[in-house]
Amino acid sequence: MRRTKDETLAWLRKISGELSSATLKRLEDTLPWFSEMPPGRRSAVGLVAQAGITSFIDWFEDPTATPWVASDVFGSAPRELLRSISLQQTLQLIRVVVSVVEDRAKDGGEIVRDAILIYSREIAFASADVYARAAESRGLWDARLEALVVDSILTGEYDDELPSRIAALGWHGRGEVAVLVGTAPRMLDVDQIRRTARHLRADVLIGVQGSRLVVVIGRAGAPAHGEDEEAASTPEPIGFLEIATQLEPNFGPGFLVLGHAVPSIVDASKSAKAALAGFAVAKAWRTCPRPVHADDLLPERAFAGDPLARSTLVNRIYQPLKAHSPELLNTLWSYLDNGRSLEATARELFVHPNTVRYRLKRVGDVIGWDATGAREALILQSALIIGAIAEPDGSNRRRRL
Repeated sequence: MRRTKDETLAWLRKISGELSSATLKRLEDTLPWFSEMPPGRRSAVGLVAQAGITSFIDWFEDPTATPWVASDVFGSAPRELLRSISLQQTLQLIRVVVSVVEDRAKDGGEIVRDAILIYSREIAFASADVYARAAESRGLWDARLEALVVDSILTGEYDDELPSRIAALGWHGRGEVAVLVGTAPRMLDVDQIRRTARHLRADVLIGVQGSRLVVVIGRAGAPAHGEDEEAASTPEPIGFLEIATQLEPNFGPGFLVLGHAVPSIVDASKSAKAALAGFAVAKAWRTCPRPVHADDLLPERAFAGDPLARSTLVNRIYQPLKAHSPELLNTLWSYLDNGRSLEATARELFVHPNTVRYRLKRVGDVIGWDATGAREALILQSALIIGAIAEPDGSNRRRRL
């Protein structure tokens, strides 16, 4: 016999408890992830399933009186449920609920079957909408958190919560970190920067500070045991300057400065300060490359009063040469004062030009800079001047050998 709609509605309400029990039983039998969940989470999923059945019955009574909304079903579950089950699992849950109702409601006639088809379509779209809204909210939260972390790195104002904030952003960088500073483009494509970084086996944090675009770069390093073995076979990590070169098209016009590498992201403020100081004075180098390492701008940074650049010049050039050999230090002084002329330096020091050439090679071996290059000669001469000024008692005065 064909039931009227009122009779069908009364019948559905009568069997709603039976439908809920059958749904939970089938969830346990067909969905492994459901049976593996903690009891509290299983209970929350059960509430969603029961709410779905109840909402269907209410919707069946009058689909036009009160439009169905996703909150009717998901409002009964705790918010963390959306973070514990994926959209795919939610659709599997809906499929089980619909199939149970279909099997049990065969006796309800064609009117029930048609209603189930329409309702299942609506709840599937509504579930996708719930997860889309959650993803959008999470994306906005992540963007604000990332901006806060980058701002903390730039200012050097760390607190105990910084490591947990970085972990919440899914930071996968291991080991050394460097900061890249440039001009923000008119249309910033953050996803493209992240894709490029992943291709280079690196991770990034991105922040916009006014007209500046700041990218904190961390190399992925060797994966832990059991991770991607193919990635683990990569012979050498890509250098930060090469990564910066690959990221360069994502920046706006202007200078692009890479800070020096630091041991970890907690120390990234040191690299950021160097990069920011270099970015501020890069215009003083007429042929400044893009990107440029902040250490290549040490003279300009020191002239602008950057204390980090001054200490770097003294500690990496002046003091090592002075401690290694006063002879090398005096030779470098003379060579730079004589316009990088081997012959003039040899005459001043009363040695053969080949001796000067040999000593300059030794200078390069000790400090890593080649005095015969024009740009590196400027860096070395700046280091000697600043180092001499820093000497307390005038003991830096050169003596002829």
